Amino acid sequence: MFDVAIIGSGIGGLLSAVFLSKEGYKVCLIEKNKQLGGNLQTFSKEKELFDTGVHYLGGLDKGQNLYQIFKYAGLMDKLKLEKMDEGFDKILIEGKQNSFTQSQGWEVFKSTLISEFPEEAQAIENYHQKVIAVCEKFPLYHLKLEGDGHEKFSVMNEGVKEVIESITSNKTLQSVLVGNNILYASVGNKTPFYVHALVVNSYIQSSWKLQGGGSQIVKILSGFIRNSGGEILRNKEVKEIVERDELISHLVLEDGSIVESKQFISAISPAETLKMLHSEKIRSRYRLRIENRENTISSFSLYIVLKAKTIRYENCNYYYQKGGRIWSLGDYDFDEWPLGYGLYFNRDRKNPEYASSISVLTLMKFEDVKKWRHTFHTSRYEVSRGVDYERFKYERSEKLLDLVYEKFPQLMGNISSFYAATPLTNRDYIGQRDGAIYGVQKDNNTPLENIISPRTKIPNLFLTGQNINLHGILGTSLSAILTCTMLLGDNSLIDKIKNA
Repeated sequence: MFDVAIIGSGIGGLLSAVFLSKEGYKVCLIEKNKQLGGNLQTFSKEKELFDTGVHYLGGLDKGQNLYQIFKYAGLMDKLKLEKMDEGFDKILIEGKQNSFTQSQGWEVFKSTLISEFPEEAQAIENYHQKVIAVCEKFPLYHLKLEGDGHEKFSVMNEGVKEVIESITSNKTLQSVLVGNNILYASVGNKTPFYVHALVVNSYIQSSWKLQGGGSQIVKILSGFIRNSGGEILRNKEVKEIVERDELISHLVLEDGSIVESKQFISAISPAETLKMLHSEKIRSRYRLRIENRENTISSFSLYIVLKAKTIRYENCNYYYQKGGRIWSLGDYDFDEWPLGYGLYFNRDRKNPEYASSISVLTLMKFEDVKKWRHTFHTSRYEVSRGVDYERFKYERSEKLLDLVYEKFPQLMGNISSFYAATPLTNRDYIGQRDGAIYGVQKDNNTPLENIISPRTKIPNLFLTGQNINLHGILGTSLSAILTCTMLLGDNSLIDKIKNA
């Protein structure tokens, strides 16, 4: 019998297990895949290590929010980190020869953009003030206890498009301010401004790369869980969450074995959680609300192995957008895809002035791969999707590369090999319906629908993960804090983290 059983080993599940282990709870972490970590997973091709989801992190300077969380979790003294260049994100726009820079530190961020847009100095200052004001509405973001939610409700109905367009009418500056919006898969008429603000503010505070991939986070946290007496089950898929006497009594795994516990946390999507739970305490209205929520778009990733010592390493990222499409990068016709991308360099460990590989991320609809939706492929179940699927991946890869070559012609002839991941890859490895890149779609038109409480109608079942609060490493970490605070019935956890 465990104190807490946790379904899913993404950052939300891992941190929940660590927080509760530090409180003396005996935890059991259950993962359906061979590799732990969710979006922290890495893989190797031609001895090159690739991250599947964590290209860089924000808020890791001493005292900042993610720093404090990682410090309390025992990560900061062990992670191999490299701070990115002051100009951490470069924005490329179709038809513009030069790139535009987003910089670390708000004063540098503003002065850099003002040098490019001197006539927009007041607009850039107004943008800064608006981002900070909105972030202040979210206490948990600042590692403070949430109130009644009134503050954040007052800004949740503001759309990113309407706010940016109200700040400046300069189309190029608009494109620069939201130039890295692949980070939150912006939908022009839906994405709330607060999502933009919370994400970009974290990176502007400080931007870092993990040397050695996100899997080092998994290794450190899973080691702590085991050393604290917890148990981790890999290759064990939960098939049923069983309720008895109005409480969850146990989990049934695919091999028929059961896991009994006093309390339970699901760190997978709420929709997938409800599929495994048959309980009259979960009202049909709530079930329909969760199951019918629109998810964010999925993605297509290209992992490029470079020829040795051919491409200089750049300690920044690039984001490209086709002209006029910044609000609709995911709204494309099949033939005009892709409309933009994010490009991330990976340093050569032996020759650090060079890049050994590059990752390219772009948005892709699940319907583009829908004809293969009945196939399933992971390292655990290596089943071919067929020749047509491989041809599709190759053709899409070539088309994405053609767009990349326009701004990075130096890559031509210097690629050793490349590998692609589609929305089906995301679905199979991460477990999100339709391969959603960031969970459920936040919508400023229906702000109350954006809120999913960690509590459920079953007293000993809690939810956590990117669907609860905000996506990404920071957002999911904050969700784990909120979930564990509710489970513990004690507000001291957030103070321990803040004072770590």
